[in-house]
Amino acid sequence: MSDSDLQDKCVNCGSGEMEIPLIRARYGGGQFWICSRCMPILIHKPEQLLGAIKDADKIPPASHEH
Repeated sequence: MSDSDLQDKCVNCGSGEMEIPLIRARYGGGQFWICSRCMPILIHKPEQLLGAIKDADKIPPASHEH
């Protein structure tokens, strides 16, 4: 199977690029895709992505001071 046969998918929910916009991110020397629905989890509760993203529990959440 070639790379062109693989559909990129959200690291959290598994949605593909034909269903929802995906954003490529890099962290800890690796890269992953996350969809626009799951981006708030990465921003505000990254520890919930532990297992999907290596060392996600070490990512500091965004400050809620606006």
